[in-house]
Amino acid sequence: MNVAIYGAGGMGTILGAYITKAGYDIDLINRNKDHVSMLNKEGAKIIGKIEFIQKVKALLPDEINKKYDIILLMTKQRYNKEVVEFLELYLKEDGVICTMQNGLPELSVSEIIGKDKTIGCTMSWGATFHGNGVSELTSEATRDTLTFSIGKYGNNDDKLFNYIVELLNTMGDVKIEKNFIGARWAKLLVNAAFSGLSVISNATFGEICNNRKSRILALKAIKECIDVADAANIVIETLQGKDVVKLLNYKTWFKKQIALMIIPIAMKKHKQIKSSMLRDLERGRKTEVYAINGIVCDYGKKYNVQTPINDKIVSIVERIETGELLPSWDNIKLI
Repeated sequence: MNVAIYGAGGMGTILGAYITKAGYDIDLINRNKDHVSMLNKEGAKIIGKIEFIQKVKALLPDEINKKYDIILLMTKQRYNKEVVEFLELYLKEDGVICTMQNGLPELSVSEIIGKDKTIGCTMSWGATFHGNGVSELTSEATRDTLTFSIGKYGNNDDKLFNYIVELLNTMGDVKIEKNFIGARWAKLLVNAAFSGLSVISNATFGEICNNRKSRILALKAIKECIDVADAANIVIETLQGKDVVKLLNYKTWFKKQIALMIIPIAMKKHKQIKSSMLRDLERGRKTEVYAINGIVCDYGKKYNVQTPINDKIVSIVERIETGELLPSWDNIKLI
């Protein structure tokens, strides 16, 4: 079975190291020549909540010389059109691409290769790219924290689908979702709240949880996601075994106070995470704000649901991207 991770940055390097460590053959593909060189020379150095060095096979996109049965797609969603059109050339006729990105990427991928070649997967853990060959795992290194939710987007090949599950299971618990769009929205509401606030405030998820004002904003952003999904008749799935809607949705003052107390507990194992969008800004790149908070706003407009917190997060990130603002805790006051 020919398998590759395309976009082996922080998270992709860690996943690839786990899969390789378990004895599976997988190619780690990245455009960063120095990173690829270091991976091949020294191996993948994993630091943070777990530490190990794993010899891996890495290559540049122009070094691909075979067709793959499975490609785990871990690039930023905003590049999907050009990336997927490129990868289609190296995908076997019955091969699949598994989207492991933020937001709702399956539509853009399936528009190019078709639903039957598209599989969706969410990851509920975080990582930071520290430099060539080095990635930090920022979530607790336990199987019930390093989780995946995977689902079919079309009439996908069972053999390939099950093999992906087998690969992901080398790192953490894998939940097979029948209602995959609901699983996407479970992850989206966390990303919209915490990734969005992390990028504008230059704060970790834990710092956002520990400050009452930012915690209230996070809860309001989550509430907007829940309301939008409800209007769109999307049933949000559990996340790491927790019913996020039941725990965090509120209609009364009392229920809101309970939800505010739950948030720091729920995010405890992920408190060291900083938004990948923040890391994009640090590298002079555009963020994924439109694929995360922006998609919530778009759904809100479509279904006549107000999304003022997510709207404001998008607006502030836009101002940061143009240089008008810097990521700072002071930006919380603008919401």
